Amino acid sequence: MKQEITEKKIIAMTNQVFEESFEIETERLQPKMNIFEDLGLDSLDIVDLIVAIQQKFDVKIRNDERVRDIRTLEDVYRFIIILKKEVALSETKREQQKV
Repeated sequence: MKQEITEKKIIAMTNQVFEESFEIETERLQPKMNIFEDLGLDSLDIVDLIVAIQQKFDVKIRNDERVRDIRTLEDVYRFIIILKKEVALSETKREQQKV
């Protein structure tokens, strides 16, 4: 079974996506920052963000309606934390079915 990723690690990896993909300074990456108004992302950037998060965290997001509710960096963190828990849960169920 894969080792579960910590929330602190998720936050650090998410911030890294914003730093590398959108050249946003680390100091600006605060949980309450609005990704549109404060960090300057637009609707096209969101597509790039989704792709980068999928690659970074090995998750599938493409048709997930919850993406529409994301407004702040904290929302992004929470969304990824939930996704990773869902993936871990489904992997655990699959492993149990094999036994």
